[in-house]
Amino acid sequence: MRFAGKIALVTGSSGIGLAAALRLAQEGARVRLAGIDPAMNAKARQAATGLQITVHETDISKDAEVGALVARIMAVEPGIDILVNAAGIQTYGTLETTTIADFDRVMSVNMRACFLTSHAVYPHMKARGGGAIVHVSSVQGHANQYGVLGYATSKGAVHAMTRAMAVDAARDGIRVNSISPGSIRTPLLEYGAGQLAKDGQTMEDVIRSFGAGHPVGRIGTAQEVAALIAFLASDEAGFCTGGDYLVDGGLMATIGV
Repeated sequence: MRFAGKIALVTGSSGIGLAAALRLAQEGARVRLAGIDPAMNAKARQAATGLQITVHETDISKDAEVGALVARIMAVEPGIDILVNAAGIQTYGTLETTTIADFDRVMSVNMRACFLTSHAVYPHMKARGGGAIVHVSSVQGHANQYGVLGYATSKGAVHAMTRAMAVDAARDGIRVNSISPGSIRTPLLEYGAGQLAKDGQTMEDVIRSFGAGHPVGRIGTAQEVAALIAFLASDEAGFCTGGDYLVDGGLMATIGV
């Protein structure tokens, strides 16, 4: 029970966010899970049956809603020890076809929201004597496929923000890391696969092709990503800060020729 007595805030009530919330709660944490989609939130509540997980409907790209959520947590909890930023959206478009609205939206949800939650939580972590922040980025922040300008930009920005936050926060005992998953079976990946399917392909055909591009020969699971998040959030990772950690089935170790 690595997280007994710990309070965690996790964003994203499906996919990696939900898996992380379940993993932290299974190891003793009291978890607040923030999600924007009512249907996904309902599924998360069902999945959390028997665990100390409270689901909040929140748009974490809006500073007022983030502030209200943190205030609500602090009204009943002694502090916040762990923050996991897993909420995200996927957009497609090149330099030519990406709209300004799409670019602004993906940056707001995937990058700016990481700042908003971290900024709101920081004083409460500091008052507890320290804590851990984990941002979920992507391999697309390191290298990317065609037509993902906005998404890749947002994830690369998360890497830079993680380093800056880690340097600033170390003196207060707060560690900040990011992780970069490869293809992970989540609703977001299924959406992306559906968008990329063409010439009679199904979503499952595209997902299989994603898996074939990883040296391990498959895509990953949200539970595998949650295991890495739990490690980085735990005291076992006490000397880890400012880093980005791959959970990508060897994808970034390959050369596509």
